[in-house]
Amino acid sequence: MMPIQKSVLLIFTGGTISMAEDPQTGALKPLDFNRVREFIPELKLLEIQIDSVAFNPLIDSSDVQPHHWIKIAEIIEDKYEDYDGFVILHGTDTMAYSASALSFMLENLSKPIIFTGAQLPIGMLRTDAKENLLTSIEIAANSDKNGIATIHEVCIYFEDSLFRGNRTTKKNAELFNAFASYNYPPLVKVGVHFNFSNTHIHQNIQHKPLKVHKQLNPNIAILKLFPGITAQTVHAILNADGLQAVVLESYGAGNASRQQWFYDCLTEAVNRDIIIVNITQCNVGSVQMGLYETSLNLQKAGVISGFDLTTEAALTKLMFLLGENLPIEVIKTKMQQPVVGEMTCI
Repeated sequence: MMPIQKSVLLIFTGGTISMAEDPQTGALKPLDFNRVREFIPELKLLEIQIDSVAFNPLIDSSDVQPHHWIKIAEIIEDKYEDYDGFVILHGTDTMAYSASALSFMLENLSKPIIFTGAQLPIGMLRTDAKENLLTSIEIAANSDKNGIATIHEVCIYFEDSLFRGNRTTKKNAELFNAFASYNYPPLVKVGVHFNFSNTHIHQNIQHKPLKVHKQLNPNIAILKLFPGITAQTVHAILNADGLQAVVLESYGAGNASRQQWFYDCLTEAVNRDIIIVNITQCNVGSVQMGLYETSLNLQKAGVISGFDLTTEAALTKLMFLLGENLPIEVIKTKMQQPVVGEMTCI
């Protein structure tokens, strides 16, 4: 009995991977999928049905907004039963934000959603687009002997690694290994073989129908601490019109200045029902509230721990939870618990 052919939908949003150099002007211009096939003839060798849909116009990832995440989610929702997996071609600058957001928006996911991109345009001789795209498609179509998808989550594939999307951050603007997952191991390492880390890949064993969340609330600010930050700056951020939540990027294991004015600003904001989530500025490690005396004031003020959340995951998780119109105390509780494997609580 011949195996059933797998199918993958490519979603072109824009970014370097969707561009090629115009031979006449030298400027980069968007590609359609037929042109991509010309640049990557190896696509014909994959025994996978590959279709595509594209944003019109394609967008630079620096211009990505929450309504674009909703558009991607709606495409997946509409085509979910028609394809075994989805590959999203996206610019690298905000890819980790988009992957994090989609991980929260797509509840009960039982198919792979893989973001990928490139550091060099697809038409350039040394482009990394070919390997990234081909491998992403292969992983998106991968299944076990029963035909069940191997990956059940939103991921980012770059160079030789598949990462959980909401654990990933862009680390390099120049090298081909542009992304890292500092606090969670790769789900797949790719060399001669695909080495799946089954102990770290999320398994959807409930088989509930896909539920797509389309309400996102962007009334959030990021407050990054630095020596010399002024009371005026902190006060301005915490009193911005419409503000509902703050991602506080603190030092080390969640530490901050013990100056009275800073404590008073935080306390006053929390008393106004502003949710403040404490994450570390460090790439590796986790917030441990109360471990040092310099984090005790944060606890007293009502700041909550984000443990090892990335900035991208903390921000998009807050957008998602605020969009659900949940009670504040419920949001605070959920921000300190993993929803889709985005954090490790210690």
